[in-house]
Amino acid sequence: MNKAELISKISEDAGITKTQANDTLDSFVEAVAKTLKGGGKVTLVGFGTFSVSKRAARNGRNPQTGAVIKIKAKKVAKFKAGKELSAKV
Repeated sequence: MNKAELISKISEDAGITKTQANDTLDSFVEAVAKTLKGGGKVTLVGFGTFSVSKRAARNGRNPQTGAVIKIKAKKVAKFKAGKELSAKV
C-alpha cells in the first residue's frame, strides 16, 4: 500500500474527503518526525512505538575497490510493532 492508497482508505473509513485525509496523514507524519527529532518517542497502544536509535561509527568497505571507509555515527528512526499488531500479522 502506498500513500495514495492509504489516503483513499482513510477517507473511505472516516467519511471525510481525500484532501482532509491527506492533511491528517501529513500532520501525523510531521508530529512523529518532530517528536523523534527532539529525542522523544511516540507510543500508540496496540500499534507500536516510534523511537530514535543511535548507530555507532564503524568501518565499511567500498564494494568496487574493497577500500576501507569510515561510516559516521548517526541517529535513525526505529519502529517496534505492538503486541496487537504483531498478533494480526
